[in-house]
Amino acid sequence: MQEYDEAVLQCFLEKQLQLFPEKVAKNEEEAEEFLEDCMAVVVNSVREVWEYFEETGVDMDGADEEEILEAEEVFDIGDGRYLIVEG
Repeated sequence: MQEYDEAVLQCFLEKQLQLFPEKVAKNEEEAEEFLEDCMAVVVNSVREVWEYFEETGVDMDGADEEEILEAEEVFDIGDGRYLIVEG
Protein backbone atom coordinates (compact mmCIF):
# COMPACT_ATOMS: atom_id res chain seq x y z
CA MET A 1 0.00 0.00 0.00
CA GLN A 2 1.19 3.48 -0.89
CA GLU A 3 2.04 5.90 1.92
CA TYR A 4 0.94 9.51 1.53
CA ASP A 5 2.86 12.10 3.54
CA GLU A 6 1.63 15.56 4.49
CA ALA A 7 3.06 17.20 1.35
CA VAL A 8 1.19 14.74 -0.88
CA LEU A 9 -2.08 15.17 1.00
CA GLN A 10 -1.84 18.97 0.98
CA CYS A 11 -1.04 18.96 -2.74
CA PHE A 12 -4.11 16.86 -3.46
CA LEU A 13 -6.37 18.99 -1.26
CA GLU A 14 -5.19 22.18 -2.98
CA LYS A 15 -5.33 20.86 -6.55
CA GLN A 16 -8.14 18.27 -6.54
CA LEU A 17 -10.38 20.46 -8.70
CA GLN A 18 -7.99 20.02 -11.64
CA LEU A 19 -9.29 16.46 -11.93
CA PHE A 20 -12.73 16.50 -10.34
CA PRO A 21 -15.67 18.91 -10.86
CA GLU A 22 -16.14 19.26 -7.11
CA LYS A 23 -14.05 18.60 -4.02
CA VAL A 24 -13.82 14.94 -3.04
CA ALA A 25 -11.94 15.57 0.22
CA LYS A 26 -12.13 18.32 2.84
CA ASN A 27 -9.18 17.40 5.06
CA GLU A 28 -6.05 15.25 5.12
CA GLU A 29 -7.86 12.22 6.53
CA GLU A 30 -10.46 12.26 3.75
CA ALA A 31 -7.74 12.89 1.17
CA GLU A 32 -5.74 9.91 2.37
CA GLU A 33 -8.80 7.63 2.29
CA PHE A 34 -9.70 8.81 -1.19
CA LEU A 35 -6.17 8.36 -2.53
CA GLU A 36 -5.99 4.87 -1.02
CA ASP A 37 -9.33 3.95 -2.62
CA CYS A 38 -8.10 5.22 -6.00
CA MET A 39 -4.75 3.49 -5.55
CA ALA A 40 -3.05 6.78 -6.35
CA VAL A 41 0.70 6.60 -6.90
CA VAL A 42 3.52 8.90 -5.85
CA VAL A 43 6.55 8.87 -8.16
CA ASN A 44 9.92 10.53 -7.68
CA SER A 45 10.61 12.04 -11.09
CA VAL A 46 9.25 12.98 -14.50
CA ARG A 47 10.83 9.79 -15.83
CA GLU A 48 8.75 7.74 -13.38
CA VAL A 49 5.60 9.54 -14.56
CA TRP A 50 6.46 8.39 -18.11
CA GLU A 51 7.13 4.85 -16.89
CA TYR A 52 3.81 4.77 -15.02
CA PHE A 53 1.88 5.80 -18.12
CA GLU A 54 3.77 3.29 -20.26
CA GLU A 55 3.05 0.48 -17.77
CA THR A 56 -0.65 1.33 -17.61
CA GLY A 57 -0.97 1.43 -21.40
CA VAL A 58 -1.66 5.15 -21.81
CA ASP A 59 -0.95 6.22 -25.40
CA MET A 60 1.83 8.82 -25.21
CA ASP A 61 2.84 8.85 -28.86
CA GLY A 62 3.85 12.35 -29.80
CA ALA A 63 3.48 13.65 -26.26
CA ASP A 64 6.28 15.66 -24.73
CA GLU A 65 7.24 16.15 -21.09
CA GLU A 66 5.16 19.29 -20.72
CA GLU A 67 2.02 17.56 -22.04
CA ILE A 68 2.49 14.62 -19.69
CA LEU A 69 2.94 16.88 -16.67
CA GLU A 70 -0.14 18.90 -17.66
CA ALA A 71 -2.35 15.80 -17.68
CA GLU A 72 -5.19 16.38 -15.25
CA GLU A 73 -4.35 13.23 -13.29
CA VAL A 74 -0.75 14.35 -12.62
CA PHE A 75 -0.25 16.57 -9.57
CA ASP A 76 3.11 18.31 -9.07
CA ILE A 77 3.82 17.99 -5.35
CA GLY A 78 6.47 20.70 -5.63
CA ASP A 79 9.45 18.78 -4.28
CA GLY A 80 10.34 16.84 -7.43
CA ARG A 81 7.69 14.19 -6.83
CA TYR A 82 4.38 13.71 -8.62
CA LEU A 83 1.06 12.29 -7.50
CA ILE A 84 -0.85 10.34 -10.14
CA VAL A 85 -4.58 9.91 -9.49
CA GLU A 86 -6.79 7.91 -11.81
CA GLY A 87 -10.14 9.74 -11.86
